[in-house]
Amino acid sequence: MRKLRDSDIREVLLEELSLKYSNDLNTKIVNELGILHGQSRIDVAVVNGILHRYEIKSESDNLLRLPSQVEDYNKVFDRMTIVVQRNYLNQVREIIPKWWGIALVTRQSGRLIIKEVRKGRQNSKLDPFSLSHFLWRNEAIDVLKEKGLQKGYLSKPRHELYEKICTSLSLEEIKLTVNQCLKMRENWRVH
Repeated sequence: MRKLRDSDIREVLLEELSLKYSNDLNTKIVNELGILHGQSRIDVAVVNGILHRYEIKSESDNLLRLPSQVEDYNKVFDRMTIVVQRNYLNQVREIIPKWWGIALVTRQSGRLIIKEVRKGRQNSKLDPFSLSHFLWRNEAIDVLKEKGLQKGYLSKPRHELYEKICTSLSLEEIKLTVNQCLKMRENWRVH
């Protein structure tokens, strides 16, 4: 039997999430999303009032990048779930924070199933500046315009727009804004 790849697990995960949220018009499932301007790429995200990210580690993967991914993901996601196969279960437990959820992928009667091993909790240490990086430049300018804060910022580089947003809005306002922008975007990898 061949080794499972990310794409095999992603297919099953996307099917499960699509089924779970099929009647929720307030939810968007995003397949592959860059964070921190490409510093990391997430496998699957669910956007629905919170940002819930799913990281897939198949038996074809290694865990070398996981510690740096954990650092990046912890800055911007409300919830995290890592989806692994049994061969990585113990190693993953040692690397990820206790608030991350863990889901196990197994074969049963010839098909893949995903079952929850550990329920995740809410992340209490989001970084507003990192979170604001989800905003495209035009979205950041729109946020500033909406708040009447655009004067002197329309031609500024992105990082200055993000700094202005972070000094002018609360973390809750930034989370809400990012969530709305991600759900409204068109022409990207939505499942």
